[in-house]
Amino acid sequence: MSFVSEYAVAAPAVAVAHFGQRLALETDCADVQACLAAGDVDFVLLHVVGSDAAFARRHVPGALHLPHRQISAERMAQWPADTLFVVYCAGPHCNGADQAALKLARLGRPVKLMIGGLTGWADEGFAFESAVEAVSQVGSTG
Repeated sequence: MSFVSEYAVAAPAVAVAHFGQRLALETDCADVQACLAAGDVDFVLLHVVGSDAAFARRHVPGALHLPHRQISAERMAQWPADTLFVVYCAGPHCNGADQAALKLARLGRPVKLMIGGLTGWADEGFAFESAVEAVSQVGSTG
């Protein structure tokens, strides 16, 4: 018996419930990037950790900087109640996205966590945006 098969395999119905629940709570960098590339963005992407300066240096394109400590009912009132939020933080070593997701859920807001965060985004080889790039893109009329 191998280490893999040492424990009984879950019944398919248990696996469906488990993995369905995980996908209801999480998304990944590749799915977020595919939505951004296709222009099919039906969520608000929140970068929920770090200073304004760190966000300005490097963030996922299209993300808004809203540190989890600043999430409140008053702050979230600018979006309709059914807005889906996708939150991310620095990566697997950081729990800022978990804290943000919990706050949003407690406020009754739909939320998914982008697993991997900035580390996962970099590991996938996806491009980051910086405030300098964002300003030059806004100022450019092409």
